[in-house]
Amino acid sequence: MFDHRKYRPFPAIQLQDRTWPDKQITTAPDWCSVDLRDGNQALINPMSVEKKTELFQLLVKLGFKEIEVGFPAASLPDYEFMRKLIDEALIPDDVTIQVLVQAREELIKRTFESLRGAKRAVVHVYNSTSTVQREQVFGLDCDGITAIAVQGAKWLKEYAAQHPNTEWTFQYSPESFTGTEMDYAIEVCDAVIDVWQPQNGQQVVINLPSTVEMSTPNIFADQVEYFCRNLKGRQHVRICLHTHNDRGCAVAAAELGVMAGADRVEGTLMGNGERTGNMDIITMGMNLYSQGVDPKLDFSNIPEIIATVEHCNELPVPARHPWAGELVYTAFSGSHQDAIRKSMAYHADRQLPHWEVAYLPIDPMDIGREYDAVVRINSQSGKGGVALVLERDYNIELPKWMHIELSKVVQKATEQTGQEITPAAIKTLYDESFVDVEQPWVVSGYNIHTDADRVTAQVRTADAAFEGQGAGAIEALCAALSKAHQCEIKVQHFDEYALGEGTTAQARACVALDVDGEHCCAVAVASDTSAAPLQAILSAFSRSQISAQAAAA
Repeated sequence: MFDHRKYRPFPAIQLQDRTWPDKQITTAPDWCSVDLRDGNQALINPMSVEKKTELFQLLVKLGFKEIEVGFPAASLPDYEFMRKLIDEALIPDDVTIQVLVQAREELIKRTFESLRGAKRAVVHVYNSTSTVQREQVFGLDCDGITAIAVQGAKWLKEYAAQHPNTEWTFQYSPESFTGTEMDYAIEVCDAVIDVWQPQNGQQVVINLPSTVEMSTPNIFADQVEYFCRNLKGRQHVRICLHTHNDRGCAVAAAELGVMAGADRVEGTLMGNGERTGNMDIITMGMNLYSQGVDPKLDFSNIPEIIATVEHCNELPVPARHPWAGELVYTAFSGSHQDAIRKSMAYHADRQLPHWEVAYLPIDPMDIGREYDAVVRINSQSGKGGVALVLERDYNIELPKWMHIELSKVVQKATEQTGQEITPAAIKTLYDESFVDVEQPWVVSGYNIHTDADRVTAQVRTADAAFEGQGAGAIEALCAALSKAHQCEIKVQHFDEYALGEGTTAQARACVALDVDGEHCCAVAVASDTSAAPLQAILSAFSRSQISAQAAAA
């Protein structure tokens, strides 16, 4: 039964003088990828040693300086991977590996065995501290849970001393931190810190996991600020966050948690992880990037990252994934396409120092996306988007009135198929509808004479010759066609553009005619500024004749 009354709201933190709402993130936190451990344990098919190696190398390439590589005491593949990294010297000097272990001596002992020979490592020990876990899983009071944590901290110190050539960092997590009373979470962490004594030089990380996301991000931020304020050894430790996405707010919670005082963030690429996933480092990192903050990670080749992650995780990256998804920079809506087209032109013309383009929060090129994916055309698209495709892919710039004409043709085609249309298909429709002309209507020669304010135009095709007079060559040719075919012709629109510079530059002419009430348009490209409009007039007129013949039939 779907009954909301079986649940109750998460209690707020009484923090009346909170400071995090006035903070702004100006530098990236320390990042730690947990793809190879937390992410791996959530896969349908856990990664092989080969795939873990491939993903590890990607993480190094992206710039991660701390990487959690596994739980070597819990599985043979993790242990073997650990040994491969060390024995084959695959860990760069500036990268610190991290491993996870429960607060149990036999597991801690094997963990240190797996790390034998490492130059630098973080050993991450944890035990559950939440009210629910204490009461329902372990059947222990707070003192009993604290004793487990303290003993685990002692074992880490003891076994680390047996390997003095490795630079050790100790990390402790009160698992299910968000479901733990804040004063008790502080108490148990203080007890662990007392064992490790970071004030004397031992590097320590205290990790605050939102093992299951239970509240809105602002409450999590209050928890973090309260914890940071009241932890006795705060100045000697790094505070780390490990948020999950059960409420869909893992990134927001991590961002607010950093504003509340955290120094470090754990997460995975694309947010892979148990249930709804871990905090997505790409999303948070790109959020910073879009605000002018260096994320200290290189996401310039998102397609490569996606390909590797999908191969190693055997899970697809959604097309609407924030920042990285295939469609996140793509506009199908006509109004969006028109705004993007105009905004990008405005940006380019004025050489603006900062990116400010409608509907595009960042420049897609920054992360390896091509502009050909920004505008895609379907039945929902408008004239601006269709015109942008021709400009972008074929360097065909049309006057605004032609945008409407072209859009009508493309819209009809997409409505008939119900499918997206490719740029190549748009170009074909453009050619067939406006450029292509039957041979009898192709200009084979012309002469233009000016006498006072009158122009005489003589235009020849393979099958006919036309001669007329007017204020200009276009008017003269229209007069000749009107006389020859006993019709009335009005020029509704005319535009001409030079395609390049110099004496060899071609010209493009666009014309719209009304021939006895029949609307017809054409585009012509020719080697000079006189031939192009004459061909455009003949091409447009030929279309009116074809329409008239079809109607008569």
